[in-house]
Amino acid sequence: MRQNNLYFMDFGDENIGRIDAKTGEATIYPTPTPKSRPRRTMLDEHGRLLVHGIAANKLAMFDTKAESFKEWNVPTAHTYPYDVFIDKDGELWSGGMASDRVLRLDPQSGNSVEYLLPRSTNIRRVFVDNSTTPVTFWVGNNHGAEILRLEPL
Repeated sequence: MRQNNLYFMDFGDENIGRIDAKTGEATIYPTPTPKSRPRRTMLDEHGRLLVHGIAANKLAMFDTKAESFKEWNVPTAHTYPYDVFIDKDGELWSGGMASDRVLRLDPQSGNSVEYLLPRSTNIRRVFVDNSTTPVTFWVGNNHGAEILRLEPL
């Protein structure tokens, strides 16, 4: 929570909300894509709120200082990204509920790499270990009772 403010996702529609810790005032920020259904999120040390638009098949970043959004399309249709994590190099990592792919996206260039997983995975929460070089991506396989590790070349 940046400055102890609370940020929340409006999964039923298309908004991110903030409740100011000092005043209790709520502010609603509509996402750029209608009916995006933002859900899981991560707030980094720079005040960037990383969001996925599960229904819009997009990743997004909300700058809490500038109160502005950036969005990126996910390359594969029907991926439905469920979570997003930013690594030490500034790249976004996500996984899809339906495409069995891990996505690595460079927000500066918009370029992305997808890694096809060996079996049906249904990705939910993701984690990046920044202590390794290159970083290591970890995810649980909800349908296979296993933990997957991805090490990019």
